[in-house]
Amino acid sequence: MINFIVVTHGEFGAYLVEAAEGIVGRQARGVRVIATSSRLSVPEIRSKIARALRELANPDGVILFTDMPGGTPNNLSFPLVKGAARVEMVSGVNLYMLVCAFSHRDRLPLETLVEKIVADGQKSIRDVRRMFVAVAGAR
Repeated sequence: MINFIVVTHGEFGAYLVEAAEGIVGRQARGVRVIATSSRLSVPEIRSKIARALRELANPDGVILFTDMPGGTPNNLSFPLVKGAARVEMVSGVNLYMLVCAFSHRDRLPLETLVEKIVADGQKSIRDVRRMFVAVAGAR
């Protein structure tokens, strides 16, 4: 089973995980959330990420999610994962991505799951007004 680490600004990641678990069910193991905060030093945050990577490492792999490219969670995580075996990193995490990840973590291999997570995350971003106008216009 693939493990997950969610690193975000503040408690955003914890709320995403809570919401995703409300949809697909509690993830009893293999999910860690790390919140960055101005109250924590860079070495403290980096240490938390490194510890989570060590503790959740497994042959199936680990996916580390961050909230936005170029943000502190992303910038502190990438140096720790770039050379790690069986560790992937996906930025721009949203609820749909975590629902996908939790739903398929024990059925898909790491590389395939990353592709599906990214595709599903992109599919969930919609201009709803245009989407409904297109549907109504097709009738």
